[in-house]
Amino acid sequence: MTTMTDASVREFKMPDVGEGLTEAEILKWYVQPGDTVTDGQVVCEVETAKAAVELPIPYDGVVSELHFPEGATVDVGTSIIAVQTAGAAPAEVPAQAAKAAQTAVAAPAAEPQQAGQPKPEARQPVLVGYGVSTAASRRRPRKGPEATAAQAAGALQSELNGHSVQAAAPAPAPAAPAVPGRERPLAKPPVRKLAKDLGVDLATVIPSGADGVITREDVHAASAPATAPEPAAARTPVVSPAPSAAPAAAHDTARETRIPVKGVRKATAAAMVGSAFTAPHVTEFVTVDVTRTMRLVEELKQDKDMRGLRVNPLLLIAKALLVAVRRNPEVNASWDEAAQEIVLKDYVNLGIAAATPRGLIVPNVKDAGAKTLPQLAQALGELVATAREGKTSPAAMQGGTITITNVGVFGVDTGTPILNPGESAILAVGAIKPQPWVHKGKVKPRQVTTLALSFDHRLVDGELGSKVLADTAAVLEQPKRLITWA
Repeated sequence: MTTMTDASVREFKMPDVGEGLTEAEILKWYVQPGDTVTDGQVVCEVETAKAAVELPIPYDGVVSELHFPEGATVDVGTSIIAVQTAGAAPAEVPAQAAKAAQTAVAAPAAEPQQAGQPKPEARQPVLVGYGVSTAASRRRPRKGPEATAAQAAGALQSELNGHSVQAAAPAPAPAAPAVPGRERPLAKPPVRKLAKDLGVDLATVIPSGADGVITREDVHAASAPATAPEPAAARTPVVSPAPSAAPAAAHDTARETRIPVKGVRKATAAAMVGSAFTAPHVTEFVTVDVTRTMRLVEELKQDKDMRGLRVNPLLLIAKALLVAVRRNPEVNASWDEAAQEIVLKDYVNLGIAAATPRGLIVPNVKDAGAKTLPQLAQALGELVATAREGKTSPAAMQGGTITITNVGVFGVDTGTPILNPGESAILAVGAIKPQPWVHKGKVKPRQVTTLALSFDHRLVDGELGSKVLADTAAVLEQPKRLITWA
């Protein structure tokens, strides 16, 4: 009876909601233990390195346990929630695994008698980005000096995850000691990568994690002796400086706050470092009188064709840059490192850098160069609103070709922006404010701003970059060029 109850507990694993992402942070649970859920119901919101995504559950049932609290970062493939289903074995297998489903349908009546079979069945559910795995359960206790503790921890973990049928796992234990060294070490993908980077053979690492799982600390511990085995005598002097190093810890840590870097912020940091040290950046500046553009913005706000749309200076700045790109199409390109080629693009996916509570993101307007002014206004409005709500999808942030970042909204005059990885150029727009300006031979207060264009010097030489920046400034100074140059 117990076996049937446990067999009806389904484990929902963290799927790869992006493209090859290895982890995600649980932002919010929408259900609690005891709640009833249905197939397709959103149970939680997670944040990956690219965006916040809502996860739907793939079956009906009652929530029996949430394995992680809000704020926890979970590796892809790790079970995050257990759901007690109706008890029907076919419910274990989603429609994507039709063959496996036929086998499961024939077995429900015999389920209590097949003590060894539930283990592979527990791995049957197919989630987004995962196929059916018939490999041995990663929760199987390892044999060795720590076998007793590992088995106890494994039994407790199995009960928590609703897989007490795996208690039958010790059955094959007698055969295990014969080939203990040939078992594949249990470790998560990030830990395996770390071991590979450090040159550590996982088969030689002593695991300290529950159920014999190798942790990052185990890998570091295994690599330490190999890194410095010879200077054993030198370790004595290394220990003695420790007391003298103590003053370094005398900082007022009580008044310091440490913020974990993860999710979007972590991905942005890595992307910016990669961009800064991969693409040779060049930045040029121009200060321009945008008084006429500001007047046009006010006129467009009253235009019936623009009613209900978001009309602001950014809209005309975006249009001005698109006109400049059309006049200088070679700037709209990317660098193919593998092929050592420049890839020219006949479309413009215009990125808009947006500061959100979760970090900087750069969603883009697809085919922005082909849109009319009202269409561009609508697209920009939707893009900004979605970003502020934290609902920007990973697809919306992929495929950008050129970007605008508006630092002027923070009162900043200008800056040297870093390229969004894979793009050719980025335009920074400074604050627009009244300044003394020579206009028609006289010094007058005019609306002035400074534009800064950073570009990849592998793709864009100084002449081309200067033309793009000059053309953008020319349109903003004389917005009638939106018509004459279009």
